[in-house]
Amino acid sequence: KRNIRDLAKQFSAAAAAKDPKLAELTGIVASAWDKAAKSGAVHWKAAARKKSRLASLARKTLAAPAVAASSK
Repeated sequence: KRNIRDLAKQFSAAAAAKDPKLAELTGIVASAWDKAAKSGAVHWKAAARKKSRLASLARKTLAAPAVAASSK
């Protein structure tokens, strides 16, 4: 669980900074949630919810610069 939380913090920091490695980090964090759910460390529905929110944030963060650039 500690590893997942550390990865989630790294993801949040990367999202806030709009880091270009955000897409790569998304996969790593999602995989960690899957592994935790598989081992029973977290409920599978909780892991699915966290992954969904993670993907949504990544999608919004990665799409934001393209939208701002196209509106100019």
